[in-house]
Amino acid sequence: MKNSVCSFVLVLLCIVLCVTVALCGVSSIGLKSVMDEDAINKGLDLVGGSSITFKAQPDETNENFDMNEALTKVETIFRKRLDSISYSEATIARVGDDQIRVEIPGISDSNSASEMLGSTAKLEFKDADGNVLFEGDKVKKAAANYGPVSNSLNSEHYVSLEFTDEGRVLFAAATEAAAKRKADETNYIDIELDGINISHASVETKINSNSCTISGSFTQEEAVELAGLIGSGNLPVELTEEENRVVGATLGSDALSSSLKAGLIGILLVMIFMILIYRLPGFVSAITLVGYIAIFAIFVVFFKVNLSLPGIAGIILTIGMAVDANVIIYERIKEELNVGKTVRNAVKNGFKGATSAIVDSNITTIIAAVVLVAMGTGAVYGFGITLLVGTLISMFTALVITRVFLTTLANMGVGAWIMGAKRNRKVD
Repeated sequence: MKNSVCSFVLVLLCIVLCVTVALCGVSSIGLKSVMDEDAINKGLDLVGGSSITFKAQPDETNENFDMNEALTKVETIFRKRLDSISYSEATIARVGDDQIRVEIPGISDSNSASEMLGSTAKLEFKDADGNVLFEGDKVKKAAANYGPVSNSLNSEHYVSLEFTDEGRVLFAAATEAAAKRKADETNYIDIELDGINISHASVETKINSNSCTISGSFTQEEAVELAGLIGSGNLPVELTEEENRVVGATLGSDALSSSLKAGLIGILLVMIFMILIYRLPGFVSAITLVGYIAIFAIFVVFFKVNLSLPGIAGIILTIGMAVDANVIIYERIKEELNVGKTVRNAVKNGFKGATSAIVDSNITTIIAAVVLVAMGTGAVYGFGITLLVGTLISMFTALVITRVFLTTLANMGVGAWIMGAKRNRKVD
């Protein structure tokens, strides 16, 4: 009796937990929230955006200049800059022999995006006389951070720089030289980006460190953009803007809500089917499916995943995979029950027999998704992300959450028929 009560309490707690997670997920990514541009990043096919075309100017002073090689480097730098501001689904494509077109979803201010992408991002460290001490190629990494800077007790957004080994030596020499000029108050180092001063720091002593910080009352967006510019490196060629235009949503403004409604109807039908076929385990699968959707929703909002139509397809596909995993488990349990095993042993053996099949099938999907994420761009990358994350979440919900529910129900002593077994019928 005591064990049954404990099992009932555990099941109740699990249901409350799943409902709580579901409510959090729904509140984070409800239909109204999804349509709000501030709640989630959406792809170019759903909300439109900006299309910017740049033309590369050949370096006539360099006899070995290769336009194709230069444009390849520009594409790489553009991708780094876009990724740094969470526009991983932006598309970058060559146009002709000397142009590159960038399509960015959800950009309302295309001029600032053009300035950020087309900026040469030439970083220079200068002394008080304007002499260049060293350049941005000695910076290995740049990151946006938030917290106290130097001896200040107040937190602010700033950019931290990590130098290469050579950069560390040069930075130590530069700060040592600047510290010696304290008497005439020229003991400072300026950091300039494309000729614009972004930091004016006084130096009291030699700094033998592989890092430094850039602060200046930045907003979070400004710090992230600055870190992205510095971290992506200098553009190898000068770019001029040839075209800057707004692109409408190719699938219409109602494509997202229609897709979500269709997906919701499909999920409800699947839940009803599972309950009718598998009875109590089917009800458990409905609960875990809601938990799966809620966890995925929180992931999409928290990590600002760009939600395009291929991304939605990836989510719905992995929902189907989560249901498939439950079907395999329940069929194994039914087989065990139909040969006369107890509910407890049937659940145990059912999971034992189904786990290898579920893991093997999901690993092949994970490998394919990893390849899409590693090599794909734009909508292909978005589909790969949702497929990868959805597959991992579906494995967790099927092999962990569902198992906890069913094991607890078995310990409570539920009957074999309500767990999906066939009724014993004698036929003359």
